[in-house]
Amino acid sequence: MHPRPALVYDPAMAAYDLGPAHPLKPERFTLAVELMRAYGLVAEEDPRAPLELVRPARPASDDELALVHDRAYLETVRAASADPARFAWRTERGIGPGDTPAAPGLHDAAALIAGGTVEALARVLDAAPGSRSTRAFAPAGGLHHAHRDRAAGFCVYNDPAVAIAVALRDRPGTRIAYRDIDAHHGDGVPEAVYDSPDVLTISVHESGRFLFPGTGAASETGAGAGAGFSVNVPLSPPAGAGEYAEAFDRAVAPALASFRPHALVAQCGADAHVDDPLTHLGLTLPAMRDLYRRVIGLAEEHAGGRLLCTGGGGYGTYSVVPRAWTLLAAELAEITLDERLPESWRALSSALSGTAAPLTLSGE
Repeated sequence: MHPRPALVYDPAMAAYDLGPAHPLKPERFTLAVELMRAYGLVAEEDPRAPLELVRPARPASDDELALVHDRAYLETVRAASADPARFAWRTERGIGPGDTPAAPGLHDAAALIAGGTVEALARVLDAAPGSRSTRAFAPAGGLHHAHRDRAAGFCVYNDPAVAIAVALRDRPGTRIAYRDIDAHHGDGVPEAVYDSPDVLTISVHESGRFLFPGTGAASETGAGAGAGFSVNVPLSPPAGAGEYAEAFDRAVAPALASFRPHALVAQCGADAHVDDPLTHLGLTLPAMRDLYRRVIGLAEEHAGGRLLCTGGGGYGTYSVVPRAWTLLAAELAEITLDERLPESWRALSSALSGTAAPLTLSGE
């Protein structure tokens, strides 16, 4: 068998659940994995499946999390996991009423997601050049808004930043590029490496003039030794395929060509879709598939093929996000899928959402 891209996932990651009324639902990635299963992209104990299912060996350790987050913050997250009622009426370090509420088991689930992203990036960096095992997908990851000392934007631990920090610690001299196409500026990742010349961050997002977190202006370019290593391309609504293509041609590709990273980490939030209820951009599913193809091509051209994709935001939980990330998984595996969605998955999606599931994989 040829080496396969890894799907790094554990069902226990679904415990990262901020409540039934919260817009960031674990079903966005659990249903995505179920759709991949329905298409035969992944199957336990089946070496013929196009993707290798990899369960993380362990959660991220406190020492790994502390490369990005204050230890006092870790203790706050543990307290919010053990006693959510304490945070019901007041906010501590970003956890409480509002965007990022306390929930049982929050630390364990967030640390497991971070551990999965750490392991996925390590696999990519250790893979033999030229093989498809240089590709990995961590669909529960991409929680890019968490800061050093506080939660923000539905995010508790910043798994992409933690994975990058662990890679730099364990592999001195490594250069990592981080590219983010979530509709929201991935503020926590560039913040963590803002003065580092070893990490290039590139974010193409809806302008902060219109959308949380209000950052990501083109003038935010890094500081100190990291000056020039942060690239931001803010887009005005309702930017769609044309604007994204221009951003890739004029900003993303030249930056990667100049930086020549050892690996590319790509946050693939699906909330730039035209139907996303929280954002104002104009991508369709075919346009998102085209972006995924371009990201894979850029990794092949500029990073030796080493590519880690994560999930991220996306609030078309049942209709859009699972299809988008299944399209991404198929592109990583170089597989063309039937446009007709499997009936077993449509039934599951309809049961969970209470509405009729879409009929096709990329139809709008």
